[in-house]
Amino acid sequence: MSKIKFGTDGWRAIIAEDFTVENLKRVSKGTADWMKEKYPNQAVVIGYDCRFNGKYFADVVASVFAHEGIKAIVSLSFVSTPVVSLVTKRLEAGCGIIITASHNPPEYSGFKIKGNYGGPALPHMIDEVEALVPDVYDANIASLGDHIEAKSIEYVDMESIYVLHAEENFDLNAIKNSHIRIGYDAMYGAGQNVVKRLLPNAFMMHSEFNPSFRGTAPEPIMKNLQALSNHIVENKNIDFAFATDGDADRIGVLNRKGEFIDSHHIILMLVKYLKEIKGLSGKVVNSFSCTSKITDLCNQLKIEQTVTKIGFKYICGHMIDEDVLLGGEESGGIAVTNHIPERDGVWIALTLLEYMAKTNKKLEELILEVYDAVGQFAMERYDLHVEENLKQRIIQQAKTTGFEKFGKYKVNSSDDTDGFKYHLDNGRWVMLRASGTEPVLRVYSEAENSEIAFDILNEAKEALLN
Repeated sequence: MSKIKFGTDGWRAIIAEDFTVENLKRVSKGTADWMKEKYPNQAVVIGYDCRFNGKYFADVVASVFAHEGIKAIVSLSFVSTPVVSLVTKRLEAGCGIIITASHNPPEYSGFKIKGNYGGPALPHMIDEVEALVPDVYDANIASLGDHIEAKSIEYVDMESIYVLHAEENFDLNAIKNSHIRIGYDAMYGAGQNVVKRLLPNAFMMHSEFNPSFRGTAPEPIMKNLQALSNHIVENKNIDFAFATDGDADRIGVLNRKGEFIDSHHIILMLVKYLKEIKGLSGKVVNSFSCTSKITDLCNQLKIEQTVTKIGFKYICGHMIDEDVLLGGEESGGIAVTNHIPERDGVWIALTLLEYMAKTNKKLEELILEVYDAVGQFAMERYDLHVEENLKQRIIQQAKTTGFEKFGKYKVNSSDDTDGFKYHLDNGRWVMLRASGTEPVLRVYSEAENSEIAFDILNEAKEALLN
C-alpha cells in the first residue's frame, strides 16, 4: 500500500486511484488511534462537502471510528469546512474531520483534520497521525445500521448550529436594511445552503448540488468567476458579490463593476473595520506571500504583526495561543476574532457586508480609504507549469547562488521564510515558491500598479525559464 502523506492542507487524492475506501479506512484508523491517545473518551465530528460520494465516504470514516470505540457525530447533509470546525469546538469533540478536496478539480476528494479548538490540525499533530496510519486495515467492521442502533454514530444538523452562530454575531438587519445588492457564486460548493439562509435576498449562481462542478475547479479566482462578472456587467444590479470555494473556507470578491478584489485588499479593509470601527484588539498574523502594505497599516494603527510560513495551519497556531485580530493568507483564506481559528469565506463576506452597511459606503470607497492610508498597490501572480527537473533546478539556484536581478529589476535583498522573496527598488518585490499541493512554481510580485507588477512577473519568468 502507498504511504499516505498530508499536504499543505489535508490528504487529497484522485477518487478511485489513491482515494479509495481501503486508504480512507487506513487514514481513519491512524486518526482514531491518535485520538485515543490524545483525547480519550471524546467524540469525533465528521462532515463532507458536495463532492462525489461524500456522504458514503463520511459514513465509512464514521464506521471506522465507531469500530475503534469512538463516538462519531456526522453531519446530516453536506457542510463547509468552517461548519465542521465550529461544531467540533462547540461540542467539545476530540477532533473534526471533513471529507473535502477544497478547491481541487472534481475528480479529487480528501480528508482534513480539525483540532478540538475549531481550526486546522497543527503540523506536529499531522506528523503524529501520519506515523500511526497502518499499511493495511482490514477489520471486520459492523454495518452502519448496527452502529446507528448502538448510538455509536449520531447524525446532527450542523448547518443550523452555524446559522444560529452567525445570527448571534452579525447585524443581519443592518445588512438587509442597507439595500446592498448582493451576488453569490457558490461554485457548486458547500457554502450554498447557509448563504441561502443568511442572505435570502442575494442573487445566487451555481448554488445547486452538482458534484462535477460542471468541470471547473471550485476555486474563487477571477478566471473561474467570469459568469458572475459578466452578470454584474450586463445587469448592473449587484453592489457586492462574492464566491466561496468547494468547502467554503476561502473567498473571492467582485465589486459592482465585476472586477476582482484580491485577499490583500480584503485583509486591509478588515483590519481597518475591526480596529477603527469595531474597536477590537489583537495582533495581525499573515502569510509570507501577502502584501507588505499590511505591515504599513499595522504600524499606523499600532497593531503587532507576525508573518508566517504559507499554510493556514501556521496562522492557526497563533490564533489558538494568542490574541489575534485577524489571520489571513494570499489565497483567500481569512479568519477574524470572535469566531474560530479557521478560514471562513461566508463569515468574511458577512463581515465586509456589515462594514459597508454600518458605514454606508461602497466597496470602492472602502478600498480608496485603504489607499489613503498605505498608498495604492497591486499584487499579481503567475503559476508556472514546469517540468519537475526544471522546477528543482530553479529552487536549487534560489537556495545557493540566488538571483541578482530579474531583467531590468535589480535585487536589493532576499528573504527565505517560505519560498524566496527578492526585494526590489521602491517597495516592489518578486517571490518564488513551489506549490505544496500542485505541480507548479508560483511567482508573485507586488508593485504600485498591475502594469508594473506584471512587468516584473514577465521579467522574472524570462529569467527563470531561459
